[in-house]
Amino acid sequence: MLSSFRGGGASVAPYASLNLGDHVGDTLAAVADNRRALIAAAGLPAEPAWLEQVHGVNVADLDAPGPYGPADAAVTRRAKRVCAILTADCLPIVFATESGDTIAAAHAGWRGLSAGVIEATVRAIGTSPQRLIVLLGPAIGPLHFEVGAEVRQAFVRADPDDADAFEQNARGRFMADLARLARRRLNKLGISRVHGGGECTYARADRYFSHRRDGITGRQGTFIWRES
Repeated sequence: MLSSFRGGGASVAPYASLNLGDHVGDTLAAVADNRRALIAAAGLPAEPAWLEQVHGVNVADLDAPGPYGPADAAVTRRAKRVCAILTADCLPIVFATESGDTIAAAHAGWRGLSAGVIEATVRAIGTSPQRLIVLLGPAIGPLHFEVGAEVRQAFVRADPDDADAFEQNARGRFMADLARLARRRLNKLGISRVHGGGECTYARADRYFSHRRDGITGRQGTFIWRES
């Protein structure tokens, strides 16, 4: 698994500088240069499967012929196929079976989490949840992710226990903990080996793009692949 940082690329402000997103207004030439640089520097075995992410629950099967259409997760059982998730505050989640025979990655903002992108990804992997190991990548942390009551209600309506992932602030809104919400869903599925989730994109302007912090900005990537 690999997560990219924002530095070392060809893009200029406000996308400076290793922006990997081709849908945010950056020049396509700069994005192409950045993607080539990332592939070379990281030693990726192939071009990543860049998804059209729409905050939904569709899972692309990278072992099937493309194009894959809009999808917010990808799964593969073949070597040298690279699952890729682009984010600028949403939570990237990577999955692997303990034997490493199947891997997956998912894009989980609050909409995707509440709609069931984690559950859809685990179904697509098609193995016992107890066999899975999960890593949560960099995302906006609970000190900076302010949401309205309607977001909290979207979760609490389905699971009242999710209330503890929201802390009301002085403005009457709520600070949401994406990583906590994701862990709860993973644990409810029977996945106990869950790691990461401590890196805040908003707080680390030197390292990560953040849509909440900067508005117009680039995208970093999180990648997982099998070597053999």
